[in-house]
Amino acid sequence: MGDAPPGKPALAASLPAPLRRERAMILLLLLALAVVSWIALLRWEPGMGGEEMMGPTMGLGPLLFLAVWVVMMVAMMFPTAAPMILMFARVQAGKRAQGQAFVPTWVFVAGYLIVWIAFGVLIYGVALIAERAIQGSAWFGMNAARLGGALIVLAGLYQLSPLKRACLAHCRTPLHFVLTRWREGYQGALEMGLRHGLYCLGCCWLLFAILFPLGLMNVGLMALITLLIFAEKSLPISPYARVAAAVALVAYGALVLVYPGALPTAMAMSSAG
Repeated sequence: MGDAPPGKPALAASLPAPLRRERAMILLLLLALAVVSWIALLRWEPGMGGEEMMGPTMGLGPLLFLAVWVVMMVAMMFPTAAPMILMFARVQAGKRAQGQAFVPTWVFVAGYLIVWIAFGVLIYGVALIAERAIQGSAWFGMNAARLGGALIVLAGLYQLSPLKRACLAHCRTPLHFVLTRWREGYQGALEMGLRHGLYCLGCCWLLFAILFPLGLMNVGLMALITLLIFAEKSLPISPYARVAAAVALVAYGALVLVYPGALPTAMAMSSAG
């Protein structure tokens, strides 16, 4: 690996066999964590069913809610974030092979998770406010499903927004991100993870927000959203997937606005009010 300009990493055309194996192990670890998280979510699902569990907070306290949220993030986002994580790991492996100072990949991943955990804290706060509003106001109780429909329409429109496209462009080009956003050292790796997490959040935040009106622990829906995010970030059909999702979300959200009973959680919302 030759010398790189200051502030930019040098990329090797190929890595020594031991480092390639290490990179493969990182990928296997990411996928294994995702699989274990999916299994945990599937095992959680049979215990659901009460109206309390269909509310915005699922009847959970903040710590347990965040624990469930982290499991969801690992299940849904680790597979889609793998290309960026592996690109970071490749650069650090090259530095290590040259005897230079390197940073473990977990530092980058930690920055990425911090962003999503912070978003989970915000989501819990909003969910708690929404839950109390539904319980304390007859109007909110009667119109909660329609508000959910409006959120779904908003998520569909966001799919076509310039901000979504800009964030998605960064997520789809790991090499460009590494070359233009590289930072040295542990603090730099953490900053890179935070920055990538923000881009990823910018792509997907409303896709996660619609889980609340549709059912936060709806594992089938989570799998569908994961496939959509993967298609948007990693496949050539990305523009078509993004537009198709926009059309589907706007159409379904409009249906809920007209007929609130079309929302899976409508009955629980109205009875909570």
